[in-house]
Parts: sequence; structure tokens; C-alpha cells
Amino acid sequence: MNTSYSVPVMTPDKTQSSIPGLHIVANFSVPDAAKLGDYHAFQNFINDQIKAFHLSKVGEVYHNFPGGGFTGVVCLTESHLSIHTWPEQNYITFDVFLSNFLKDNRATTEGLYKTVRAFFGADILFEQIISR
Repeated sequence: MNTSYSVPVMTPDKTQSSIPGLHIVANFSVPDAAKLGDYHAFQNFINDQIKAFHLSKVGEVYHNFPGGGFTGVVCLTESHLSIHTWPEQNYITFDVFLSNFLKDNRATTEGLYKTVRAFFGADILFEQIISR
């Protein structure tokens, strides 16, 4: 994973500031689709991770699709994470963005991303790391 984040941005008063957050967008292949059909196991897991990483949940919406698969979005005071699953294709899209408004959350963003990948035993098909 790329950990070079020293990209400056211009603030409205024309001074330089560091990037305000890290956004990781990924597509995963999952060997065992058992965790992809229903959101409840992921919801329990991610709630534990939110507590472990000292993040603050504002709200969440999950939906199970008929026949399997789910979608979920968790709003955090730090920003958000989202997931969409296709068990029939052993496929997940996932993204997490945490801002650096009150503290530098780049390591937390990477840690949360890695724990989600490990939870599913996922292989990366696509990964984009965006300083924003």
C-alpha cells in the first residue's frame, strides 16, 4: 500500500495545507461467499472495528437483496465506509474515507481497510488510494 501522503493543497487564503483525508476504494474477490449473502455478520464485525479504531458512528443503512447479497453504508463523524456484495460472483466493492479534520486518520483508514479485507479473506482485484 502506498503510504506517501505529502501532497500539498491550497487553502482559500492561498497557504499550503496537507491533504485532509485518505480514501481507499477497492474491488475484492472472495473465495468463500458465505459472508456475502446477509449483512448481519458484517454489521457486527464493522461495529466492533469502529469501536476498536475509536471512530464515531453517526448512522448506518443496510439492505439484504432477495436471493443474496447486501449493501451497506456507515456514516461516521470522520466520513464514511460502504460495501456492496455479489455472492453469486464472489465479489465485493468496498470503500472507506476518513478525514483528518481533528487528527491524522491515514493509519486508521489503512487499518480499517486491512481488517475488512482480512474478515472476508479477500484478494484485491482493484485498489485505488486517494489523498483528498
